[in-house]
Amino acid sequence: MYLIKEKRQLTPHVTRMVIDAPLVTKHAKPGQFVMIRVNQDGERIPLTIASSDPIDGSITIIFQIVGSSTYQLNQCEEGQYISDVAGPLGKPSELNHLKRVILIGGGVGCAILFPIAETLRHHGTEIDTIIGFRDASLVFLEDQFLELSNRFSLLTNDGSYGEKGLVTDRLQTILKEDTRYDQVIAIGPIPMMKSVSEVTRPYGIKTIVSMNPIMVDGTGMCGGCRIKVGDEMKFACVDGPEFDGHKVDFDLAMKRNAMYQEQEKMHMQAITGGETDEKS
Repeated sequence: MYLIKEKRQLTPHVTRMVIDAPLVTKHAKPGQFVMIRVNQDGERIPLTIASSDPIDGSITIIFQIVGSSTYQLNQCEEGQYISDVAGPLGKPSELNHLKRVILIGGGVGCAILFPIAETLRHHGTEIDTIIGFRDASLVFLEDQFLELSNRFSLLTNDGSYGEKGLVTDRLQTILKEDTRYDQVIAIGPIPMMKSVSEVTRPYGIKTIVSMNPIMVDGTGMCGGCRIKVGDEMKFACVDGPEFDGHKVDFDLAMKRNAMYQEQEKMHMQAITGGETDEKS
């Protein structure tokens, strides 16, 4: 059992949770994730480690309430316990060689991007950060990214906060003026990562994306998280979660992620009494 040490609502749909997991913190690095099970009868869900404290023995996760398992996790409060936290899993981000990067986060993907930004700042990397949200009510981690970045842009689709537009709008403006970047790292919804990869492709700038497909065990045994990268089939849990965005078959990934949407919707309605929040 794993103690929930802190819980804070960042937005109506996004929660920050600190969990006591000392064995995980010993080896956790940016880019890795944990498999969490709320109770013994629940499903395992992958959640990226937003930060870890080896002295305190805790990890921080930031998750969006999008289905029944994240809904149930959000029902847990400080002082309560969850059943399982397995990890760290996946390959860590490769960041040591980067001198100048553009970081792009979309929605809850900003939580995955944040430990990467912290590590790059520690290494003295020059960072341009672009984060985007649908509207002002969904914005989080703005101040933290602003502090870590040399240049920072925040956009909302409807213009209710920051600049109006998409993260790719700002990316195109930057690359028209300067292409001297070692890498672009984009984390967020699959359509966003696909669009970012298409913007950077003509410039030949290496673009890394973080894939979060359906997972069952997180160890490569089930094959549920397979994605096509170039001519190869990869497992996101052991070969990733980060891949070359210019090689990922995003259309296939979107199709696979949508396979169980109806079942998930029915389950969500069952546990919430029929009340669902379409905005999440």
